Amino acid sequence: MWRVLLLVLAAGLLFGGPAWGASGCLRCHEGIKKIAENPVMGRLSCVFCHRGNPEGRTKEEAHQGLWSNPSDLRVVDQTCGQCHGEIVTRLKKSLHATSAGIISAARYTWGAQKTRRALYAPYPVRDEDGHIPGQRGALPELQALPLYDPQRPIGPTNHPVDDYLRAECLRCHIWTRGKERPGDYRSSGCAACHVIYADDGLYRGEDPTIPKDEPGHPRLHRITTRIPVFQCQHCHNRGGRTGVSYMGMMESDGYCSPWSGKAGVKAGRKLHGKCYNHLVPDIHYERGLACIDCHLEPEIHGDGNIYSKKDEAVEIECEDCHGTVKSPAPLRTSRGTSYPNLKRKGSRVILIGKLDGREHPVPQVQEVVQRNRQAAVAMEIPSHARKLECYACHAVWAPQCYGCHAQQNLAEKAGDWLRYGKSADESLTGREKNRLKTAHHWRETRSYLRWESPALGWNAEGKVAPYIPGCQVIFTQIGPDGKPRFLNHIFKTAQGTWGIASNPIQPHTVRPRARSCEDCHANPKALGLGTGLYRADWNGVPFPYGLDQIVTPEGRPIQAVSHDGARPFNGKELRRILRVNICASCHGFMRDPEFWKKVVDRNGRAPDDATHRKVLRHLLRDSVR
Repeated sequence: MWRVLLLVLAAGLLFGGPAWGASGCLRCHEGIKKIAENPVMGRLSCVFCHRGNPEGRTKEEAHQGLWSNPSDLRVVDQTCGQCHGEIVTRLKKSLHATSAGIISAARYTWGAQKTRRALYAPYPVRDEDGHIPGQRGALPELQALPLYDPQRPIGPTNHPVDDYLRAECLRCHIWTRGKERPGDYRSSGCAACHVIYADDGLYRGEDPTIPKDEPGHPRLHRITTRIPVFQCQHCHNRGGRTGVSYMGMMESDGYCSPWSGKAGVKAGRKLHGKCYNHLVPDIHYERGLACIDCHLEPEIHGDGNIYSKKDEAVEIECEDCHGTVKSPAPLRTSRGTSYPNLKRKGSRVILIGKLDGREHPVPQVQEVVQRNRQAAVAMEIPSHARKLECYACHAVWAPQCYGCHAQQNLAEKAGDWLRYGKSADESLTGREKNRLKTAHHWRETRSYLRWESPALGWNAEGKVAPYIPGCQVIFTQIGPDGKPRFLNHIFKTAQGTWGIASNPIQPHTVRPRARSCEDCHANPKALGLGTGLYRADWNGVPFPYGLDQIVTPEGRPIQAVSHDGARPFNGKELRRILRVNICASCHGFMRDPEFWKKVVDRNGRAPDDATHRKVLRHLLRDSVR
């Protein structure tokens, strides 16, 4: 970095030089904010990042060779990479750049590939650093996603799912600027996160050359590491929907209620192309924590490896900060990464907010169980501590979008999020308006939405976690002649399950008061058995179950799960979980686990329901004698 700074000094390109002063860029851009205040970046000239010609007498002359977004991944090696080369190298291999989880999940559930592992990315990427930890799921390379040609037979390298990804899903990766509409405005490359955009995409600065009423500009000409939640939300509003869920937002059915004060006009505000219901937010958001307060730099920029799924890239766990019943918080991840904003202050754990600088006390599980015996009963059950994610109980709701009906129209062309026309400004290549129309037109509808009592099952880490639909695609393809080639078709996976999917997730909807015992042990929906109320086949979908059912009562998986190692409960597990509810009906009032340990030690445990009923009959007869 200091070598680069010396080069900058030698070139006379520092703040205060000709590129910045009255004879340079500020002749037109007077009032624009400096890009940063820190000692290095705060002194860089405009042209060090943006290039151009500060001595130009006209706009055309001054902007010759200009890069509007110097952090775009097409040019970043010559800009941000000069000082932050190691981070840029990692970033290009990160899930933010590869979207490998979205691509691999969609292709697996549509039957386009046999493996759940990632094979493709928006653009080819290879890990050349010689360190590929396969035990963590790391991959050596990803190929470019294939194009779909409807004139050729469907197969692993020619499948409509790739067209779907190109036309719809892949707007959220940092090679592109994404959709340019309320809630989705952002930049590409490093600036996708580090330059803040308002939801309306309007500029709030003092540069007279930037229109204040033209959406598509950052709030200010400013780069920052203090990234607010709504910035992350510009991308994290589909798929797992964790960005909007964290703030307590769940998309509505599209009515955009309530009414406004004007006759016939709705008051609902659309973001990300959707209207929202507002539910209870995650307790961490409610207490003032941003995404960056928990998520670590190697998770966001990547740790240098190519991964298939988020669970492989994400290091953090609830226990890192909150500890367990038996041990205090380690304040580091299982991979050894420390939390820079966590510290011990006497007997307390304190988190320093990265946005507000405030001290946030972090409750410790050991303290909670001492104060709350009911919580202690749940947390001190050995199988709970060993087998459940904390958020299996504490995520009290999760977004559930059932039945994604996707229609492809081969008679109409649409923009491809991976292919762009040539742009005079290379750094703006990834804008929506520059997309080539090499994909086909798609429309989406859905069957219904829910948020209550998400299903549970095993995640890829071998723990029980919430499951949500993701993604339950029911495919229709309309040919150039206007006739359907596929009608409400569901693909099958290589494992033989239906291609509509439900997957484990951390919903980011944590509350201090957890789901009740009955909501897991007595609720068929929570166990993946569905409500029994919705009949997909009666609604024109060739699926002989409810869309909220992921497993049969015998434990046979029905829906696809696109994470290696994740699965619904099997038959034996379902019977045991349900049996606990029968026990809880009588034993629930006895909140002392030590008491029940003595009972079991003295009398043993009934090995089956028949023996248990025999004991109950004996007790009841004794009670009336």
